[in-house]
Amino acid sequence: MNHTMHRPPIVPLSDANLAMATHLLSQGKLVGVPTETVYGLAADATNGSAVAGIFAAKGRPSFNPLICHVADREMAERLVIFSDLAVLLADAFWPGPLTLVLPKRADCPVHELASADLDTLAVRVPTGPMQQLAAMLDKPIAAPSANLSGGISATSAAAVAEDLGDKVSMIIDHGAPSVGIESTIVAVKYGALFLLRPGGLALDKIEKVAGRSVQSVGQDISVKAPGMLSSHYAPDMPVRLNVSNVHADEALLSFGPNKVAGSDRALLTINLSPSGSLAEAAQALFSAMRTLNKSGATTLAVVPIPQTGLGLAINDRLRRAAAPKDMADG
Repeated sequence: MNHTMHRPPIVPLSDANLAMATHLLSQGKLVGVPTETVYGLAADATNGSAVAGIFAAKGRPSFNPLICHVADREMAERLVIFSDLAVLLADAFWPGPLTLVLPKRADCPVHELASADLDTLAVRVPTGPMQQLAAMLDKPIAAPSANLSGGISATSAAAVAEDLGDKVSMIIDHGAPSVGIESTIVAVKYGALFLLRPGGLALDKIEKVAGRSVQSVGQDISVKAPGMLSSHYAPDMPVRLNVSNVHADEALLSFGPNKVAGSDRALLTINLSPSGSLAEAAQALFSAMRTLNKSGATTLAVVPIPQTGLGLAINDRLRRAAAPKDMADG
């Protein structure tokens, strides 16, 4: 970490500090927040630029879907559709270290970047400050572990500060988490349970309540969670990457202030970020691709995106979009 980077304020848990954290989240800022599992890097899950800030702060190499933390099942039901089995598990283990992956509601307010534009969403009710903040904000909070991508998860406020520095506006210190490892992630689909990530809740406890076994995920079912991305982003038309010249009747996905040759021939052009901000581009990517997909163009032409920072994630998604459809795995 750069030794000139300012450390964010580390504050104890109090009503006043929770109110300040709620205000920061409402302003699109990032806050380090403890849960019973690990410390989370929290942002308003309905704010696309705030969610993009999570990826930028962590240096997260892919647009993995993020877990949305909610205050209670009532709040979760605004986001996802619960089956009877999902209700059974939620009522037994929430608040606690169980994340459920469930179908998104059509009117789900969570930004598409937080859900990786999938038709499912990972939700859980944590204990402690994160639950309190979700209730005070009255919105879901997207929060992966508060550490640099690929590093060791943070289980103290000091570790969050050491990893992320002034990328976060505040860190709430509530001591060491009681669980200390990430939540167990289970998808509920077709009346069955699928383990997507082992974690802080033992499987035998889940199986006892559910009255059925938790299955490992096979290749024959499409279930998505953090760390389980598939080629899910391809538009209907072929995709040309790193173009230097635009053909007639192509749609153009542009980036930055410079124009590419032949751009005036494009049927429709969307610039992910005229100023060249990768965070802005990340936030805009999925909706831009969907809009261009409806343009009637023969091909989607994409200008080069810098292979740095969030550009790694953007290029990863674009490569998946350009892959032959028979190579897609989801």
